[in-house]
Amino acid sequence: MDQRDVITGSKAGITIAAMAAALMSVLDISIVNVALSDIRASFGTPLDQIAWVSTGYMMANVVVIPMTGWLQRRFGYRRYFTFSILMFTAASVLCGLAWNLPSLVVFRILQGMGGGAIIPTSQAILFARYPRNEHSMAGALFALGAVTGPLLGPTVGGMLIEAASWHWIFLINLPVGLFAAYMAWRNIEQPHFEVSQEKVDRNGIALLAVGMAALQYVLEEGNREDWFESRTITILAVIAGVALITFIVHELETPQPVVDLSVFLNRSYAAATGVNFLIGTALFSGSFLFSLFCGTVMRYSALDIGLVFLKGSAIQILLMPIIGKFGSKVDGRMLIAFGICGMSLSLWTNGHMTSSVDEAALIAPVFIRACSLGFVFVPLSVLALSNLKPEQRGNAAGLFNLTRELGGSIGTAWMSSALSRSTQANVTALTSHVDVYGQTTQEQLGMAKSMMAGRGILDPGGAAYGLLNMRINVQALVRAFNANFVILTVIFAASLLLVFMLQKPDPTVKVEGAH
Repeated sequence: MDQRDVITGSKAGITIAAMAAALMSVLDISIVNVALSDIRASFGTPLDQIAWVSTGYMMANVVVIPMTGWLQRRFGYRRYFTFSILMFTAASVLCGLAWNLPSLVVFRILQGMGGGAIIPTSQAILFARYPRNEHSMAGALFALGAVTGPLLGPTVGGMLIEAASWHWIFLINLPVGLFAAYMAWRNIEQPHFEVSQEKVDRNGIALLAVGMAALQYVLEEGNREDWFESRTITILAVIAGVALITFIVHELETPQPVVDLSVFLNRSYAAATGVNFLIGTALFSGSFLFSLFCGTVMRYSALDIGLVFLKGSAIQILLMPIIGKFGSKVDGRMLIAFGICGMSLSLWTNGHMTSSVDEAALIAPVFIRACSLGFVFVPLSVLALSNLKPEQRGNAAGLFNLTRELGGSIGTAWMSSALSRSTQANVTALTSHVDVYGQTTQEQLGMAKSMMAGRGILDPGGAAYGLLNMRINVQALVRAFNANFVILTVIFAASLLLVFMLQKPDPTVKVEGAH
C-alpha cells in the first residue's frame, strides 16, 4: 500500500468537514433552480438566457470532476479540499453580489470549478480515513450529505426568497463554507504525502475541458435550440465527440494520464459506475419530470413543490445511517437489487398519475424513492471503491460521480425533448377523437357555456371552446408525463442486469486506508 495516500487526523472532524462541504455543494445546485424566475425578473433577462446561470456552473463542474484524482496527487487532500471549499465559498459571495447576468454567470463558473472538486474529494477522503470494515458507514455519511442537499434545496430556497431575496441563496454558503474549510484544514492529516512528480498532461486537460464543456452545453441548451436544427448545437456536438474520443485514446496511451481510465478494468467498479449512470438518469430526470408535473398540471408553487419533496424524502436522514451501520452485515448486491426494485416502483407509480391526484398520492412515490435510494447509494459506492488501491480512489471517485452527473444531464435533456414531442402527439391524437358536432361534445360545451354565462363572461361560447381546448391539452400533458415515467422505469429496471457483475469486497486484499 502506498503510504502517501494514508489519511490520519480526527475521524469525527474529517467526517463533519466532508459532510458539510458535500451538503453545501449539492444544496446549491437545487436551490438555484428555484430562484431562476426571481433572478430573471431582477436583471430583466430574456427567458432563453437565464438558463446560463445553471449551464455555466454545470459546464465547469463536469470539467473539474474527472481531474480531481490528479489534482489530489499534485496538492494533497488537505490543501486541495480546503482550497476548493474556499473557492466555492468566495464565488458564492460574489454570486450574491452580482450586478447583472454576465457577472453572475462568470461567478457561477468559478463556483462550479470549486464545487466540482468537493463531492468526489469528500468521498475519497472518507474512504481513505475509515478502515475497510467501516466503509459502509463512510458511504452512508457521504450519502447523507449528498442527498440531503436536493432534499432541502427547494424548500430552503423558497423560504429565503420569500423572507429576503434571491441573493441570500448564495450568501448563506459563507458561514457553512468557512466552517467546513476550517474543519478540513484542522483535521485532515496526510503525514506521508509527497507532491506528485508526474508530468502535466496538458493535452489531456485541454481535450477534457473542451470535450466536457461542449457536451454539457449541448445537453443543457439542446432542447431550447431545437437540437440539431441549430448550427451551434451541431458544431458543438461534433467538437464534443471528436475531443472526447481523442481524449480517451490519448489517456490510454500516455504513461502519465490526467485521468486514469484503467480503473474500469476492475469489473465491480465498471458495473457500479454503470448502475450509477442509470441512477443519475432516473433520479435527476425523474425529479425534473415530477417537479414539472406539479408545477404545470397541479399548479403548485416552487415552495409547495419543495415541501412535497421534503415530506416524502425526510426519511432518508434516518435511513442512511442505519443502512451504513448494519448494511455491511448483508450482501451489498442484495441491498442494491432491492433498492433498484423500489426506485423502479416509485417511477412506475409516477407513471400512473392523473390531473386530480391529491397531495398524499404525490408524496407516496417520493417516499418510496427516498427509502429505496439508501439501499442503492450506500452499498454501491462501497462495492465500487473498496477493492481499489488507495492511490486509485481519488481518480475513481471523480469518474464515479461524473457518471451520475452525466446520467442526470443526458436524462433531463432527453426527457425534456421527449415530453414536448409526446405532448404534441397526444394533443393530435385526442383532438382527432373529438367530434365538435357529436352529442357528448355538445353536452360538454353546453354545460361549459352555462357555467361561463353564470360567471358573467361576455362571450360564453368562446370561453367554453377555450375550456375544452385546455382540458385536451392538460390530458395530453398528463399522458406524456405518464409515458415518460414508464420509459424511465423500464430503463432503470434494466440496471438489475449490472448487479450480477458486482463483486463483494475481498477481505484478503490489503487495500484499506488509515485506521
